[in-house]
Amino acid sequence: MLRLAFRTLRLRKGGFIGTFIAVFFGALIVASCGGLMETGIRGNAEPQRLAAAPIVVTGGQTFAMPKEDPASLDGDDKRKFEDAVLPERVRLDDGLVSRLRSVPGVSDVVGEVSFPLVAGGQPALGHAWDSAALTPYALVAGTPPAAGEVVVESKPGLKPGDRVDVAARGEIESFRVAGVAGAPRSITQGAVFFSATDAARLSGHPGKADAIGVFTKPGADVEAVRAKLAEVATGANVLTGIDRGVAEFPEAETSGTNLIVIAGVAGGLSVMVAMFVVASTLSLSTQQRSRELALMRAIGTTPRQLRRMVLGEALAVGLLATALAAVLGPFLGEWLFGQLVENGVAPAVLRFYQGWLPAVVGAGAAMLAVFIAAFVAGRRAGKIRPTEALAEAAVTRRWLTPARVVFAALCFGGGTALAIVTVAVMTGPVAASTAGPAVILWAIGVAMITPGVAKVMASILQWPMRLLGGIDARLAVLNTRAGIVRAAGAVTPIMLAVGIATANIYLQTTQQELANQAFTEDIRADAVIGSAAGGLSPELVGRIQAVPGVAGASEYVTSNVFLEAPYDSSDEGCPAIGLTASGAAATIDTKVTQGDLTALTGRTIALPDVYAKDFDRGVGDTVSLRLGDGTPVDVKVVAVTSQRRGFESLLLPAGLLAPHTTAGLAPQMLVRAARDVDPAALTERLREATAGLPVSVGDRNALIAAHDKDQAVGAWVNYLLVGMIIAYTVISVANTLVMATVRRRREFGLQRLTGSTRAQVLRMAGFEGGLVALIGIVLGTVVAAGSIVPFCLVAAGSLLPMGSPLIYLSIIGIAAALALVATLVPAWTATRGQAVDAATSGGD
Repeated sequence: MLRLAFRTLRLRKGGFIGTFIAVFFGALIVASCGGLMETGIRGNAEPQRLAAAPIVVTGGQTFAMPKEDPASLDGDDKRKFEDAVLPERVRLDDGLVSRLRSVPGVSDVVGEVSFPLVAGGQPALGHAWDSAALTPYALVAGTPPAAGEVVVESKPGLKPGDRVDVAARGEIESFRVAGVAGAPRSITQGAVFFSATDAARLSGHPGKADAIGVFTKPGADVEAVRAKLAEVATGANVLTGIDRGVAEFPEAETSGTNLIVIAGVAGGLSVMVAMFVVASTLSLSTQQRSRELALMRAIGTTPRQLRRMVLGEALAVGLLATALAAVLGPFLGEWLFGQLVENGVAPAVLRFYQGWLPAVVGAGAAMLAVFIAAFVAGRRAGKIRPTEALAEAAVTRRWLTPARVVFAALCFGGGTALAIVTVAVMTGPVAASTAGPAVILWAIGVAMITPGVAKVMASILQWPMRLLGGIDARLAVLNTRAGIVRAAGAVTPIMLAVGIATANIYLQTTQQELANQAFTEDIRADAVIGSAAGGLSPELVGRIQAVPGVAGASEYVTSNVFLEAPYDSSDEGCPAIGLTASGAAATIDTKVTQGDLTALTGRTIALPDVYAKDFDRGVGDTVSLRLGDGTPVDVKVVAVTSQRRGFESLLLPAGLLAPHTTAGLAPQMLVRAARDVDPAALTERLREATAGLPVSVGDRNALIAAHDKDQAVGAWVNYLLVGMIIAYTVISVANTLVMATVRRRREFGLQRLTGSTRAQVLRMAGFEGGLVALIGIVLGTVVAAGSIVPFCLVAAGSLLPMGSPLIYLSIIGIAAALALVATLVPAWTATRGQAVDAATSGGD
């Protein structure tokens, strides 16, 4: 039967091409997402500044967080803890350098500090000169820097003896160029080297090192030395090989985690869509061969032989498609990665990987879809009794099976449960975590019963269709109802495309709009001062508050902190904002229900009322925190605030929060104008007051635009991945409709012989395509509503999502246009010849 299967493929080009397209694009998308996931799992970035050191030691970026309230834990069972990732750089004490130098096999140890600056108008990173050996940099001209001197790269065109202005930590200083250095490799960020004293002062973290480079003695085993260093550097990360790049580019590890999530969601969604697309395509292809299969059953072919033949044909097509997808998958994956880098989602230093495993996973997922679809199709054909085969060959009517009923019930039950959880348990934007998966369950449930639902809808729509199109529309409805299983093969992908696109895009636009609303409502500032080099000087607040027309000014720092007592189970921490007490009330619009924000100094905190209620804390109580760099601190509650649900943040003094961020300083300052002062005039006064400082001054619109841009990055990722999946379903819709229409050449010929004109046949086909599109759009809209409505009720207090109606109109417009084109073009082709020739053909 396998030999027969291969021979029949030559005579079934339409079914072959349709199945090939469905399998190929499914495997291609999954394979490309696999490449993104492999890149994220590896999280590798080539070391640049630290390339010469075979071993690099960095601070541990995780801490052991209990899975339950520590008060209920007994003993040191590690299974009761999980690693929480710290969002800020963890620095090392300089004292560790001398301890590491005493480890056997170590020849030298060099501490590395790195801080952003602007030198001669160009952004760069500052370092101590002794860390130049980690690249290594070598002097091209001049001498090493002393206090008040710098060594620059040859690229700026400076020479020894020149003066250069350096902006760092909110101040500008003039340094003499002592020398010019060059590196043997390309470095992404420019470097400026200082004396050890100046570097420690300008970094803002004296006595600390960002990383430590370790050199080994000739002939020493690097891995053996690494193991000994790990024993000495308890709690630190000891890295070798390409892992050293993470020490230099910590954003690579964070971005790697994001890539894993992105690829996992997109890949999983693609597999689900591929399963339905391949199944519907293969099922349609098998239905179109019903006469052939019926004849084979009538002449003695056993059900097992028939199943083997159908399965063999499908697997042969699947193997060809997946083989081609495995070859092209890395190219699509690399293109997607390039788009992520270009739009700021992933850093350019992250290395893209696409090994054999993603190709195998993509091929395996596609072949699994082919196997399941072929098994179901072959089983259906094999169950027909020979005496019934020829009678059923014309139209397939039976579709409902116990498995479909059970699976549909489970999916609808799961979707309902998620909707209840979304409404009853979730709050704010976090409700998307349950609303998102709900659309998948609703879509699968509807797909299981699409033929039945489509038939009911066709019956309902027959009267409007008759009024609209007369006899042609009536005939289209009758044809659709008679071949409802065939029509369902096209309805399902349209439903998936409309449902998934509408739900995901409107969930994203609603979250984005809510975040923008929360930000604009909470911020009362009329102007913002931003840093051009590593942060704002803390002394700048007093200078700005003294400017005429300023009602208040406050530093603005953001980070994530972890609540340890009272215990909070979130492994991502709580959003925290650092403010200046004297200007907090003037620049943010947070309602204070207890206490006063002017008391937000030293080790204090303003607690959102939700946290205060949940943890039974009020003004005067103490809260234990772990800051973003892992530093534990006890703070006193001085205020309780009422904030928008789902957007609550802990308010801390900027002087407490900023030193424990990677930058070490506040990156922004919010300024509020007095009542009788025009905001535009205030902005000009601030520019005059900060002239000569490495800062930028913008109005309120600039502040909001910057926030919108940050939000747009996450939205762009969602749109890209959803768009990729929608493109696949669009291809499958066209594929299915073209296959279904082309095979009706004989039917169209008979219709023309009985008196219909070619124009009437085309109008009928157009009405059929429109009816299929309308059913798919309605079902897709219902699927999307099952996810969107519960989320919007919780997050926005509305039944309708936030976002332009043009989004939905564009989605359904594309779906309708695609269905009509994919129906009319092949129908026009099928009716080009003589009617008698078409009527006597086999429909191939």
